[in-house]
Amino acid sequence: MKLFNWVYRILKDFDFNENFAQYANLFANIIILIILAYLLDYIFKKLLIVILAIVAARTRSTFDDFLIANKTAKYIAHLVPLVFVFRTVPVILKDFTSWEKFFEKGIKIYIIILSLWIIRSVFNSLRDYLKDKPRYSDKPIDSYIQVIMILLWGFGFFSFVSILFEITRPVFITALGSISAIVILIFRDTILGFVASISVSVNDMVRIGDWITMEKFGADGDVIEINLATVKVQNFDNTTTTIPTYSLISDSFKNWRGMQNSEGRRIKRFVLIKTKSVRFITDEEANDFKKIHFLENYIDHRQKDIKKYNTNNTIDKSLIINGRNLTNLGLFRKYIETYIQNHSGINKEMLLMVRHLQPTEKGIPLEVYCFSKDKTWENYEYIMADIFDHVISSVKYFDLELFELELVVSNDK
Repeated sequence: MKLFNWVYRILKDFDFNENFAQYANLFANIIILIILAYLLDYIFKKLLIVILAIVAARTRSTFDDFLIANKTAKYIAHLVPLVFVFRTVPVILKDFTSWEKFFEKGIKIYIIILSLWIIRSVFNSLRDYLKDKPRYSDKPIDSYIQVIMILLWGFGFFSFVSILFEITRPVFITALGSISAIVILIFRDTILGFVASISVSVNDMVRIGDWITMEKFGADGDVIEINLATVKVQNFDNTTTTIPTYSLISDSFKNWRGMQNSEGRRIKRFVLIKTKSVRFITDEEANDFKKIHFLENYIDHRQKDIKKYNTNNTIDKSLIINGRNLTNLGLFRKYIETYIQNHSGINKEMLLMVRHLQPTEKGIPLEVYCFSKDKTWENYEYIMADIFDHVISSVKYFDLELFELELVVSNDK
């Protein structure tokens, strides 16, 4: 009884008392419409979910499984009662023109929103399906989908405004052009991300799974996600760094994909040899160095060439500096080069050399430049350490010394 009185007072406030029966019939029809719409939604939602589940169980493709996971059937089921309401409302509100126009606009807007939800659900299913395929697992699919959805939502926004305010397309475009500067300012990051995503994708600069290093943002690890606004990197210390997508085209970064796809990982490291320990080698000392494996044939060959040159040019060998001579550093360099050539962890098909760098106040840098067969980080480090363990241990056998910074402690008070 109280509810009836409350409804009656509302109707009276709106001057409905003269057409009470008409409005009562209207509200009754609306309630019946809502109930029927709810029942249709419930029935079709259950029906579509069951049908899709049966289809998914009988097909080999996993795409329909992702459609179920992203609730595509649920969103599609909402369309049936919505279309029913859209067709029925004009009949119910035929005597209430202003109300009919209001409800019609609301239903049209909801249909657009629901259509966008369905499209988003299908695209999300497609994204998950493609990421499950090895061929597409490293592609920035999120960026593509986000770009498409931004365009669709932009079209949806245009449709909302056109329906609500009954604005024609030329008028809307003119108004949008007038406020374009404000729009660009508000959506600056989105626009930059959009441009960057296209550039990154077209130029294949970064893929999911790539190891990248970007010191500016403290990123050093594998790319796990690429979307319109950000690139997510899982660092090797298990932290996560988020990089603005636009930074990939505005700043410098290192992508290690080339190394990972190549036949080897570069080793480029040097030891410092004390300059004062470098000297010429006499023939007697050279004969002693022949006892070192890898050097016997080399020394024999070099001694013949040197002797022939010195003899042909009548070089006075009373001083060892005259003519051509072997040096302990030269023998050491050749020994290390031959040792690396015979190392099982080094790719002999790629560039391999041991070279002198520019001498410094700390000595002569002797650099090893080669490529390990195994590119896995821990194995690579093991191979490099194994080589330099041998290099450092071999120095003393060539009467050479490594540079080592010595701290002088003063006793002066």
